[in-house]
Amino acid sequence: MMRCTYLFVPGSRPDRFEKARQSGAHAVILDLEDAVEDTQKDLARENVASWLSRERPVYVRINGTETPWFERDLEVVRMPGVLGVVLPKAEHPEQIAQVAAYLTGEALVLPIIETALGIWNVRALAQAPRVERLAFGSIDFQLDTSITGEQEELLYARSRLVLASRITSILPPVDGVTVALDDMARLQDDVARARRLGFGGKLCIHPRQVDTINRGFAPTESERAWARRILGATEASGVGALQLDGELVDRPVIERARSILAQADAL
Repeated sequence: MMRCTYLFVPGSRPDRFEKARQSGAHAVILDLEDAVEDTQKDLARENVASWLSRERPVYVRINGTETPWFERDLEVVRMPGVLGVVLPKAEHPEQIAQVAAYLTGEALVLPIIETALGIWNVRALAQAPRVERLAFGSIDFQLDTSITGEQEELLYARSRLVLASRITSILPPVDGVTVALDDMARLQDDVARARRLGFGGKLCIHPRQVDTINRGFAPTESERAWARRILGATEASGVGALQLDGELVDRPVIERARSILAQADAL
């Protein structure tokens, strides 16, 4: 299944772990980093370690490589039930390799790119060992670069993530969070923009955002109908290119139609 929603849950709130798994999110991230106060780091790590199980696989966001909690967090990532490790402030492939060396089985790394240097080095990060896909830490990136807008102001950074992912043949990247929890219209707009730019998912911070994100990344019924019509006309004609409704239908259009239906089946 293609994962579109990645829901953060504070590691200091074990009462929310199972609720997050029941939210409909495609992936749950037990968070040891930003959502946890410094004084609660050890407790949060203990909570996560005691809860992890093969029967309820999740991702774990550890603290960054430059923090005093990083080494102890690595003790958790090799435990059963860890689907992958979310690595914040990823800037160098060596950081990812350091985490990957601790992983067992098929666990993967999901680096969050949230600094100017990370965006600059994004292709090398995408090629690092065990990288599943990239995520955009848009809020921290704005802080690092003094960028104040969230639309075209972040277009260059977002596009670099999409292009690096495609060039290195990893899954499409995951867009950053929408912090306006009660503004569903804004969330819908953010998801639509991310999808148009080539993102394949989105980080989220509250269960109420999950359904909107899931629906936003799924092909609409009109898109599915268009794809079925394109493929039906192609099969009926038996030629490589044809005209349908006054528009040329050739290989890129046909492949787009196939991609839409494949995505619909994967969600």
